[in-house]
Amino acid sequence: MPTLDWIGKKAVINHHNEVPFYLLKEEPALSVGYPGSGNLLVEGDNLLALKALLPYYAGQVKCIYIDPPYNTGNDRWIYNDNVNSPEIRKWLGKVVGGEMEDLSRHDKWLCMMYPRLSLLREMLRDDGVIFISIDDNEVTHLRNIMDEIFGRQNFIANGVWQKVYSPRMDAKSFSNDHDHVVIYARSSKFQVGKVVFEQNTKQFSLFDEEAQLFYRRRQWRKEGSGARRQDRPNLFYPITAPDGIEVYPIRPDGSEGR
Repeated sequence: MPTLDWIGKKAVINHHNEVPFYLLKEEPALSVGYPGSGNLLVEGDNLLALKALLPYYAGQVKCIYIDPPYNTGNDRWIYNDNVNSPEIRKWLGKVVGGEMEDLSRHDKWLCMMYPRLSLLREMLRDDGVIFISIDDNEVTHLRNIMDEIFGRQNFIANGVWQKVYSPRMDAKSFSNDHDHVVIYARSSKFQVGKVVFEQNTKQFSLFDEEAQLFYRRRQWRKEGSGARRQDRPNLFYPITAPDGIEVYPIRPDGSEGR
């Protein structure tokens, strides 16, 4: 089977086995609810947290959802999405060694993800499944290492979901309107039924009367329904004409929408 190679792969491919086990420390002052409920909120490096949870949950988790960094290159967001934070650089220097200085942004992301995905696989039951949110920056690399860790035969689907409904006027090239949810099973024992990615049902306020006669509830909406532009003054944006003039839409009262 073809596999993906990158700088630093040899150093991380078995790193999940080398990560030491840590004990989870309870913080009573931050705890709520019944102590025996089994619910946990773990704060810390997710690689260390996964290794600490492994003795308790190995082979017992039915469903996992993760939302890892998309590696957009943005380091001014709520967290560093350039795989270049001081914590990650320190970890890469320790694990990858001297090769760390030669790593590209994508090499770093792959080094970071591989041991974590390996531990997540160990968490799953034989009939378990994992859902991973990602965008176009790393979806191809993610599919490649998931094929290697989980097995290509355990790929279930790449769910593409629409995240915006209007083109972005500040897009440099294409206005990207979707993200991905990559889905893999732990093994062939996973049984998938009908998976539906539901939209906000409040948008679909109209009903198909004919379908109602046959006891089938079909909801629909008119294209463009929802919040009206005239109700949202901040949604009036200019369109730049070929000659450089900015043209604004006309408001319902006839005034220019500046």
